[in-house]
Amino acid sequence: MKILLINTSDSVGGAAVASNRLLRALNKQAEVEAKLLVKDKQSGSDKIVTIQAKFRYLFSFLWERLVIWLACGLKRSKIFQIDIANAGVDVTRERAFQEADIIHLHWVNQGMLSLRQIGRIITSGKPIVWTLHDMWPITGVCHHARSCDQYESYCMNCPYLAFRKLPRDLSYHVFHRKRKLYLPYALTFVGCSQWIANEAKKSALTKNQQVFSIPNVISINTYKPKNKSLCRKYLNLPQDKTLILFGSVNVSDKRKGFEPFIEACEKLRLSGYTSDNLGIVVVGNNTEKLEDLSPFTVYSMGFVTETEKKVDIYNAVDLYITSSLEENLPNMIMEAMSCGTPCVGFNVGGIPEMIDHLENGYVASFGDVSDLVDGVQWVLKNSTYYSLSETAREKVLNSYSEEVVTPKYIQLYQSLLKGNGK
Repeated sequence: MKILLINTSDSVGGAAVASNRLLRALNKQAEVEAKLLVKDKQSGSDKIVTIQAKFRYLFSFLWERLVIWLACGLKRSKIFQIDIANAGVDVTRERAFQEADIIHLHWVNQGMLSLRQIGRIITSGKPIVWTLHDMWPITGVCHHARSCDQYESYCMNCPYLAFRKLPRDLSYHVFHRKRKLYLPYALTFVGCSQWIANEAKKSALTKNQQVFSIPNVISINTYKPKNKSLCRKYLNLPQDKTLILFGSVNVSDKRKGFEPFIEACEKLRLSGYTSDNLGIVVVGNNTEKLEDLSPFTVYSMGFVTETEKKVDIYNAVDLYITSSLEENLPNMIMEAMSCGTPCVGFNVGGIPEMIDHLENGYVASFGDVSDLVDGVQWVLKNSTYYSLSETAREKVLNSYSEEVVTPKYIQLYQSLLKGNGK
């Protein structure tokens, strides 16, 4: 059984991490040969392939961003919050595509695939699985619909766009094209959280398609508990402080909760914490603003790509906090819990599926910073912290390990091949 996974990158972003992990998990199965086709290849793995079309990729990316920039009223802040898939590359001619029994799409935006090329994939006759890493496949143009529910009927008057009075705006036209692509065919969508699977079942684009919920996978033998003191020593972190981890690709990203996190830090200061007993460990780009605004000492790890260093960071801290306002199934929560580090986050997306409230962490009311701070203090002052840590690890073992997740995908692939006459 030959599976071709398709994702924009093999290293940058949550979907890249998730698809790469699934690739490795699938290739451990004797009956599976999996490859990952990407636009941006950083890995040296022979299981990851790319199309040598750098100029075409660059043109597709820039052309799409230009159209989005104009549609958003020349606002740079929104050019990566939506995608229109007006340009991309044709992957159907590639050997890896032609040899595959099943095509498994992941995150294919930013110049990877256009709607036209997605249509060619759909009409190829091969079974299609599409994992929902965000809401773009089930909406008109946005990756997260927030409070908007127009995708349940027909996208138009998009709040992301500048000219909302136009009844048939860019979101309408992209939604219309997706509808024409999807509806005549039997596609299979997989939500990596139950939350996004439920959203897919409500979308006018996908409510009549097969929708399953299968979480992302993680290697529990890689992300595992280690000695906290030794990890701190290796990372040059203080031994005598409580350390809280915060991070994202872009630390100052408002969507990832930068402002609520700063507010939470201030509330922690007012509750009695000082730089003498509390520090913030941060991973990601653009940490300078956090360093300027945080009332506590910030220990910046930068943008971390080395897996072993990530594991050391998770084991060095006492708590991981995410104040993100838009999430699906965050890799950082899964990684932290796999290392036995309790997590605190808002009730948004798939977070309450991962953190069992008051069992292995704390789920705060959405947007309620005071509740978020209560969660931090509940974890840090918990007399059964080590039991909390063990329970967090157990949740990952029982829900996200390769032994649990991989068979679910194998079963799905086999059912699709059987239905396709193979």
